[in-house]
Amino acid sequence: MHAPCAAFVLAGGRSSRMGVDKALAAFAGEPLVVHALRILRAAGFEPAIAGARSPLETFAPVVEDSGRGPLDGICCALASTQAHCAVFLPVDQPLVPPQLIHLLVEDAERTGAAVALPRAVGFTETFPVVLDRAALPVLQAALEAGQGGCFRAFQQAAEALGRPFRALPVELLAQTGRVRHPRAVPASFWCLSVNTPADLTRAERLMSRSIA
Repeated sequence: MHAPCAAFVLAGGRSSRMGVDKALAAFAGEPLVVHALRILRAAGFEPAIAGARSPLETFAPVVEDSGRGPLDGICCALASTQAHCAVFLPVDQPLVPPQLIHLLVEDAERTGAAVALPRAVGFTETFPVVLDRAALPVLQAALEAGQGGCFRAFQQAAEALGRPFRALPVELLAQTGRVRHPRAVPASFWCLSVNTPADLTRAERLMSRSIA
């Protein structure tokens, strides 16, 4: 159990391309929010939900935001916890393996990183991310300035704190056996975001084609 680190599912997106609230969209027979919470619990956390466009309190405690996007949800979540860091998993990334969450937190704690996130297919992803709570003032300033973009705000936080910005290569983690997907989904798809019904179908096919 990672007691010093909090965990949140980001569920405050507008879901305009999905047509329904993504948190409640069915994936493999269950709402996406259930999958996200299960991933964090399997990684050793008791997660809460940051932001919500629909009533989600029956799934886990909800930290309300003001509806200004993911960075707003992150800031409200960090302000709500006394943990020294927090891991954030978007509700629309159902293929992330729990071991990757565990390793991101472990790496951030070992290196003293302000930010730790994955790198897949040569691209540094924005989520899932581990953030030191000390980054909150910088992130809040970016939010109030109307910048909105999470990735740049994460970079600014690491720069302001003079702490590492870590990007872990998921393919290498998979090749060396440090992270294994419970359904053997290839590492290049772990951070796939499902934004449309077609994305949901694709993610379900990836799960069904993999080895249980």
